[in-house]
Amino acid sequence: MDTRSILEEARQHMEKALDHLQKELVRVRTGKANPALLEGVMVEAYGTLMALNTVAGISVQDSRTLLIQPWDKSLIKPIETAIQAANLGLNPGNDGDLIRIIMPPLTEERRKELVKTARHMGEEAKVSIRNARRDANEKIKKLTREGLSEDEAKAGEEDLQHLTQKFSARVDDIISIKEKEILTV
Repeated sequence: MDTRSILEEARQHMEKALDHLQKELVRVRTGKANPALLEGVMVEAYGTLMALNTVAGISVQDSRTLLIQPWDKSLIKPIETAIQAANLGLNPGNDGDLIRIIMPPLTEERRKELVKTARHMGEEAKVSIRNARRDANEKIKKLTREGLSEDEAKAGEEDLQHLTQKFSARVDDIISIKEKEILTV
């Protein structure tokens, strides 16, 4: 193993931290209807737990309304129950064929809470990035003990630090964009 492969491995871990952050942020409400809000909702169907998107079609009717159309109408009640149990602050209503979720407007206080949540998620991503840096630094130090030159080790550590700063800045950018989305009325 050389410093280049250690850096590549660290970059992949940092990339995964960013991907995870973006997936988590999709679930943070911005007041606009977004089918991704319902990702992870599990419905009791046919004697087993199934993802909502496998038992129904989810679409956006307008900027504040989600439509859920179950493939099987007998699943309307279980879908409503699953959405309420998911604790997303959403109130589903059905007309016998479809389930409509009208996104309630966010209060100023709720928006501030969501911004704090987003920042916390960003901080978790940065911790993950720093952990990848720490692990890579340990591997570089081990290589140094096994004969890697001081210059190569120093160059590897500097490259690793630049990589860490780049990914931390990307986290800041992502969080900044999400904050603007949340605070936009």
